[in-house]
Amino acid sequence: MSFPPSAAPLPDVSRVLCVFAHPDDVDFGSAGTVAAWVDAGIEVSYLLVTRGDAGGFDDTPRHEMPVLREAEQRAAAAAVGVKTVEFLEGYRDGSVTPSLELRRDLVAAIRRHRPDRILTSSPLRRWDRIAGPSHPDHLAAGEAVTCAVYPDARNPFAHPELAAAGLEAWTVREIWYSGGPDPDHAVDVTDVFDRKLAALRAHASQTSHLPDLDGMLRERLGALAAAHGLPGRLCEAFTIIRTE
Repeated sequence: MSFPPSAAPLPDVSRVLCVFAHPDDVDFGSAGTVAAWVDAGIEVSYLLVTRGDAGGFDDTPRHEMPVLREAEQRAAAAAVGVKTVEFLEGYRDGSVTPSLELRRDLVAAIRRHRPDRILTSSPLRRWDRIAGPSHPDHLAAGEAVTCAVYPDARNPFAHPELAAAGLEAWTVREIWYSGGPDPDHAVDVTDVFDRKLAALRAHASQTSHLPDLDGMLRERLGALAAAHGLPGRLCEAFTIIRTE
């Protein structure tokens, strides 16, 4: 199973909500694209389902990891110009499922932020890269976000307690999926690569063990750009789905 060909990006987007399972997910796959959106005057906000308590590569005490990774994500967001970073409560790294509870919490966020576009992880597994993009939390977050976009957030009768709290129905018009199979919409991030690199370096608990983060990213993004007809450039790639 794969995605259909991407739709053309909406030309009139003013607000984007990026929803991912862990701190650093948005930065590995999309920080360059986010930086370009911010430069274009689009209001971008982050929502993280967990604080990444199961992450890290050293002996940092487990109880310190959520606070550390939250701070890292806020610093990474600042590197690309994102000012609003929120975290859901009650979800653990490694245990995310597309539950009704998570859908409700995502609907509440969607109705508060009222985004034209959502950027999230793919709910479809990549069998060529079982590690990374196909982490179960990533797949679960992508599925929960998709269900929150349709039908939940736009249905005034779904989650009536949210409407009673003043969170009125909202239709997200477009979803961008990161990390899925065969992404076909390339975004040239060459000119904002330094900000993407800075964002990832802010996640020191997740990247400081890598001997050449700069080189690894340039190789990966350069190969992706070449595959999308942009030789000599650096790019990120997505699948775009219209929801209306």
